[in-house]
Amino acid sequence: MRTMKLTAVTNWINSAELSLPIKRIWFLLGFVSILLPALVTLADCSKSSVHAASDQPSALTVKAVSTPPPEDGQWVMPAKDYASTRYSQLTDINASNAKDLKLAWTFSTGTLHGHEAAPLIVGDTMYLTTPYPNVLYALDLTKGGTVKWAYKPNPSASAQGEACCDVVNRGAAYSNGRVFFNTLDGNAIAVDAATGKEIWKTKITDLNRGETITMAPLVVKDRVLVGDSGGEMGIRGKLSGLDVNTGKIVWQAFTCGPDSEVLIGPNFKPFYPSERGKDLGVTTWPKDLWKIGGGSVWGWISYDPELDLIYYGTSNPGPWNPEVRPGDNKWTASIFARRPETGEAIWAYQYSPHDNYDYDAVNENILVDLKIHGQTRKTILHPDRDGRMYVLDRTTGEVLSANTFAYTTTTTGVDLKTGRPMEVASLAPGYGRTVRGICPAAPGGKDWQPSAYSYKTGLLYIPHNNLCQEEEGIQVNYVSGTPYVGAIVKMYPAPGGHRGEYTAWDPVAGKKAWQIDERFPVWSGTVVGAGNVAFYGTMDGYFKAVDATNGNPLWKFKVGSGIIGQAVIYKGPDNKEYVAVYSGVGGWAGAIVPGDIDPRDGTSALGFVNAMTDLPQYTTAGGTLYVFTLP
Repeated sequence: MRTMKLTAVTNWINSAELSLPIKRIWFLLGFVSILLPALVTLADCSKSSVHAASDQPSALTVKAVSTPPPEDGQWVMPAKDYASTRYSQLTDINASNAKDLKLAWTFSTGTLHGHEAAPLIVGDTMYLTTPYPNVLYALDLTKGGTVKWAYKPNPSASAQGEACCDVVNRGAAYSNGRVFFNTLDGNAIAVDAATGKEIWKTKITDLNRGETITMAPLVVKDRVLVGDSGGEMGIRGKLSGLDVNTGKIVWQAFTCGPDSEVLIGPNFKPFYPSERGKDLGVTTWPKDLWKIGGGSVWGWISYDPELDLIYYGTSNPGPWNPEVRPGDNKWTASIFARRPETGEAIWAYQYSPHDNYDYDAVNENILVDLKIHGQTRKTILHPDRDGRMYVLDRTTGEVLSANTFAYTTTTTGVDLKTGRPMEVASLAPGYGRTVRGICPAAPGGKDWQPSAYSYKTGLLYIPHNNLCQEEEGIQVNYVSGTPYVGAIVKMYPAPGGHRGEYTAWDPVAGKKAWQIDERFPVWSGTVVGAGNVAFYGTMDGYFKAVDATNGNPLWKFKVGSGIIGQAVIYKGPDNKEYVAVYSGVGGWAGAIVPGDIDPRDGTSALGFVNAMTDLPQYTTAGGTLYVFTLP
């Protein structure tokens, strides 16, 4: 191993509560293989600003024809419902009184890494998962959040060295008296919701191959659905279906490989001809590279009970340097529709064939029925990393529209006849050349942070990024369990100087209704209620409420650390409405803070540090749940 500058590595290690394993050092070395110390001058966005689209209609017309499931005041799965709307029908907190919100209680996790999870609320109990060491807490809502029990899974410490983008956990799911969640070291676990007693524990991934788990599971029928992480480690991604009662792995659907292992059979009928053909998960790759081609499943899963289909996206191909892997690299950066009980693939669509920019397709798929051109369509709303808002027919996979919601230079559109993006060839990175003006950057117009859809306004609320990057492809060799990236990246603000946006999108008109600019990427999830209030958090530590109709600010509260968690709305045992959110900055966007990374090393955290040099001036590390209600 050649001599390298170790400042960022040393700072990260010194900041940890425990010494991190040696593989963490290898991973950070992969990020800083060539160091070009630099500081970016970032435009000052001292306060957020809201502006409407220039052609915004004077009055919004709700065009959704589907309706939400009955409201029970609980939050039993990561996205509130199978349609992934993150929409609450509770109305006690509304646009008129949100200004009166007060802090009800807090809970500290004692962990100082990125807190990205959503709480679950089941009856009079709240369930919380933490970042590594992945403790599952049950809190008594009748007693101000006191601890009922805590389940400590004691994951392997070496998992910290394999996690690409902080040791986060995105939450749990509840079903039939049990809580299901995953650990960083690759275990899926079922726990008795009343007692915290372990029911079963199943190993899903292999740390020696760089495989971890950060995603929240979903329970559909008698299957627990669990994906994996490790797209930057040369893994072979997959989704697993476990028996809900025993934890036995019933099926596994790989992202890449022969049809028999991707679970593609005679019922697989993609809409576009380019998605048809035998063993495309092999033939669209150079020889055997599909075996280390990435395509992890670390994002969100939705389910349509009427069609009996689950929908989820796959991550980037590996390595990042696209010249290593000519071809479409199926089925990375794609969406699959599958049968939940068997995993059988029904259709698929690849958003980014031969992905050049780490445009994972793992973002949320929101299921709503919309009237488009006078016809009711069963649709998927998918804000992709490529900066485009895809509206797909969820019965067939047809792309109905794909307009930009974020600043975009890498594509000029999507050909709706072929489904293929129209790429700008001059912006493709490769060996020995640094390409500038790549927008969106690798975290995309939007990364994992989930949107929310309001049945009342007909708008989708999108927390997202405003970033560009420069990238150079470099030589990379695959070594199991170590980084497999092959790129030098530095990110910076996109036009406007602000690095984040909170956008309300009209999916039928295919345009923004209004937008709020934020200093940093809006890395938190959002939630919207029937009282016409939308909530989101900022990385500089503000929890905000805005009018869901026009974006006007209603209220904000300064918390102890930047917010990258997912807000939820629920009804407490006292019949009052509450809103809750984690604070605790970190994740890929905030790695500079808990990692104590030297801001002069702009290539650290795969180039994200270059865009976040000033974040430590606005927040420190933390880990606290905040719960608010009206007086």
